[in-house]
Amino acid sequence: MDKPQIILHADVSLNYTVFDTRWIPVSTKFVSLGTHPKGDGAFQIYEISGGKVQLVTDVTKPRGFKCGTFGSSPMHQRHLATGDFEGNLQLWDMESLDSPLFNVRGHTQIINAIDAVGGLGIGAGAPEIVTGSKDGAVKVWDSRQKDLPVATMEPEAGQDKRDCWAVAFGNAFTNENRCVCAGYDNGDIKLFDLRNMSIRWESNLKNGVCSVEFDRKDIKMNKLVATTLESKFHVFDMRHYHPKKGFSALIKKAHKSTVWLARHLPQNRDIFMTTGGAGSLCLWNYEYPPKRCDGDGPVKFGVMGEAHLLQNTIVANQPISGFDWNTDKLGLAVCSSFDQTLRVIIVTRLNTL
Repeated sequence: MDKPQIILHADVSLNYTVFDTRWIPVSTKFVSLGTHPKGDGAFQIYEISGGKVQLVTDVTKPRGFKCGTFGSSPMHQRHLATGDFEGNLQLWDMESLDSPLFNVRGHTQIINAIDAVGGLGIGAGAPEIVTGSKDGAVKVWDSRQKDLPVATMEPEAGQDKRDCWAVAFGNAFTNENRCVCAGYDNGDIKLFDLRNMSIRWESNLKNGVCSVEFDRKDIKMNKLVATTLESKFHVFDMRHYHPKKGFSALIKKAHKSTVWLARHLPQNRDIFMTTGGAGSLCLWNYEYPPKRCDGDGPVKFGVMGEAHLLQNTIVANQPISGFDWNTDKLGLAVCSSFDQTLRVIIVTRLNTL
């Protein structure tokens, strides 16, 4: 009992397929996004009150939702950016869901992944949103600039267009520095430097990349976790780049199924949760090595530490497609699963790590 425990606090059954769920900043409310059997979009807001989960808003939109993020807007605005099944990027005011504040046909096919930085006090620079799509393109948007992306990363004419499954912002510690990491269905992982508009690093993880996330967006790159098919996730040391070996990596097996997501604890960047295709949750703690780099002269390569499994449990019988930690309450989280259920999770004893 001295280890953290993963406790199911409450669950909510839904009548639609849910793909993503996000806490509304500085509140006890969370958003559920998905698609109804007819293909239209499900957009619901729930609130935890008196220990129970209550539905407070339920609206239907023309197109099913795949993903969402609050990362591009200040906390007092709480604007949610969403990507849908027809490639539309939209920005919503939680107080008025009648029509989006920002609406653009960002991609020709479904938007699989979305991330944002510059808002919520996370990251310097402009409030930007990045989207990754089945059409093979990764695009960066500024909601103050209508219709056109501020950057587009896509294959040149004649090259294969791989399905982009995952995107994440990182390295946003000044107004000038910012990068985007993208993962693809063929195992490719690419790091785009937005300052120089170039590919800073690329590799192949041999399995489709389901999610990517930096341990923090608003610091110099420190660690990156990428999860894949075939029960694996990779932890990269992003502080030291070797011209021949690239970034050092730790590879772990988990879940005995696809590792759908990795989500770092907001209050401790070395703690993260992974979600599995069999409905399992695994809580990990990354332990740094005695020294983080090795080598002589200016050319050094990173030395990896170890990821220790703190706790694991099965909460669903289908893949867990969405997971979000609460930034205000340590250990409080919400997750969504393909069994059409939302679950509020409490993880104990995180303050002892």
